[in-house]
Amino acid sequence: MLKNTIRNSLNSDKPTLSTRVMINCPSVVEALGHTGTTDYVEFLAEYTAFNLSDLDNFCRAAELHNMGSMIKIEPGIVATTAQRAIGAGFNGLLFCDCRTAQDVQDNIRLVKPDHPEFGGLHGAITRRNSYMSQSGSQAYINNMNAVVLAFMIEKKEAVDNLDDILAVPGVDMIQWGPSDYCMSIGRQKVANDPDLLAVEKKVFTTAIRNGIPARAEIETADQTKKYLDMGVRHFSLGIDLRIIHTFCKSEGEKIRKALED
Repeated sequence: MLKNTIRNSLNSDKPTLSTRVMINCPSVVEALGHTGTTDYVEFLAEYTAFNLSDLDNFCRAAELHNMGSMIKIEPGIVATTAQRAIGAGFNGLLFCDCRTAQDVQDNIRLVKPDHPEFGGLHGAITRRNSYMSQSGSQAYINNMNAVVLAFMIEKKEAVDNLDDILAVPGVDMIQWGPSDYCMSIGRQKVANDPDLLAVEKKVFTTAIRNGIPARAEIETADQTKKYLDMGVRHFSLGIDLRIIHTFCKSEGEKIRKALED
């Protein structure tokens, strides 16, 4: 069976560094692997177009460099995408838009084994993670249970219900989502808004106090300190398209100015 790099890090209490990508090309995953700094790569399936073969190839590329893989799943097609992602070999699933503990429980049930001991809805299916002779075996069940289940805390209701959400068995990690949170309270996201920063800190410190690892999304290394001070030890650095956009805009404006001068 395929090893779960993210689960192994969590079980060993090791910090992790990931990067988010929207370009579903295996070469992008391999480029990150060649840096030697990335523990796992997150595919932002919620934001981009993909087909089922892309999921298999994404995982293959990550495994070539001993990296883990996570997929961010949009609401509405959770059952199909989540189960197919597990079958492709993804180590972790990041669920969006949960508002209550019941929402979280429903998502967990979709991906846990359809077995009396676990009460899930995911049956014995021959896909990349199981190969021909392992589907339905104990190793198959163990592999399914090892998948890391992470949840976005990005709605006002989720923040209000945070303690109940964190108490749900099967929650392995949380991620704060400031843009969706601001939209859910009818406000524009403003950098360094003290009210927003206070909610962010509450989300992270509450999760850590409850024994649930929290991951912070950052754009530069110097942003890690405030999160480390909160006890955060898991980070996601940048997004591929944003990195390209920021570089080309910054350097392009300098070149344009030089040409005009």
